Amino acid sequence: MSTTLPTGAKIINGVKTFIPLENNPEVHTHLATTLSIQSLTFHDIFTLSPPPQDLPHPINALIFLAAAPIYTRARSTLQSTLPKYTTTNETDPIWIPQTIGHACGLMAFLHCVLNLDDGRHLACGSELAKLREELVSLAPGDRARVVYEALFLEEAHMDAARGGSSGVPGPEEDNGFHFVGFVKGGDGRVWELNGGMPGPLERGVLGDGEDLVSEAGLRLTVGDFMEAAKEVEGGGYGGLGISLVGLVGV
Repeated sequence: MSTTLPTGAKIINGVKTFIPLENNPEVHTHLATTLSIQSLTFHDIFTLSPPPQDLPHPINALIFLAAAPIYTRARSTLQSTLPKYTTTNETDPIWIPQTIGHACGLMAFLHCVLNLDDGRHLACGSELAKLREELVSLAPGDRARVVYEALFLEEAHMDAARGGSSGVPGPEEDNGFHFVGFVKGGDGRVWELNGGMPGPLERGVLGDGEDLVSEAGLRLTVGDFMEAAKEVEGGGYGGLGISLVGLVGV
C-alpha cells in the first residue's frame, strides 16, 4: 500500500520513496542550482584507461553509479564485515545513513557537496548550508532523520529526477542501480561515502598533486567496482553497468 505525497514521492510500506536520479551532469547541475550550490561544475567521465586528461582539474569528488550485480559483487562481503558507525569525529567527513527509498543518488550528491572543500560551495545562508551546520554535530541516526524530514531536499530531488533524459522507474518500481560518492579531503584522505553502508570508508591517501581521476585516485575509488564489472555481463566501462561524474570547484 502506498500514499502519494504532494511532491510525487510516495510512502511505500511506511518508507518515503523517491524517483531515482540519473547520473549525468545536467541532472546534477539542475539539482545544484536549485540548492544554491555555487562555483561547482559536473563532468561526464567517459574513459578511465588511460585516466582522462581533457577535463578540468582537480577532480576531488566523484558521483559513481553501478548496476546492482556489479555493486553487490564489489561490496556485499565488505558491507557485512564493517562495524556500524555510531559516533561523529571532527576529522571524519559528514556521513549520513540512507533511510529514503531510491535516494542513493541524492545521498551520493549530498555526500560530495557537503564534504568537498569543507562545504565552501554552498551559498551562505542557503537551506543546504544551514542543514550542513546542523548535521555536523549530530549522530548518524539523527542526521538521517533530519535529511528524511527536509522538505526542500525532497522537492529539489523530485524536480531534478523528472528532468532526466531517459525514462526512470517510479517510486514503486525496482531501481537496479546504486550510487556511491567519493571525496578527497584537505588532508589527502580519500573517502567512500555511501548511505547504504554501515559508515564512511577511508580508502587511502593521495598526494597533493593527485586527484580522484589520477591513476592512484581511480584505484582507490572505483578500482574494486571495475574489477567486479569484468565478471558481470555488459558491465564494462562504457556499457550500461557503470557511469561516473566528476565534480570540479571553480
